[in-house]
Amino acid sequence: MTSIPPKPPLEGLRRQMRKAASGVKPNISDGYIRETFSLPRSIARVKAREWFDAYPKAAYWTEIESWYVRPNDVIEFTIRRLPSSD
Repeated sequence: MTSIPPKPPLEGLRRQMRKAASGVKPNISDGYIRETFSLPRSIARVKAREWFDAYPKAAYWTEIESWYVRPNDVIEFTIRRLPSSD
């Protein structure tokens, strides 16, 4: 008869969930700066335009990395760019 293995510790998952809830992105060492926003659709467009105006795509490789439509026409999106245009 085989025994059932114990449940794995969930502290690592709890830490990740707390970081996600606080808006802190995991430390990814790919060189990009990321910021996530959750805004009404019209304000989300303005915020994205601000980023693209301040950090042009050609110089900073700025792009919307992911986006989702949430309830009440709220757009959650993550935008990324390089730290400098060098």
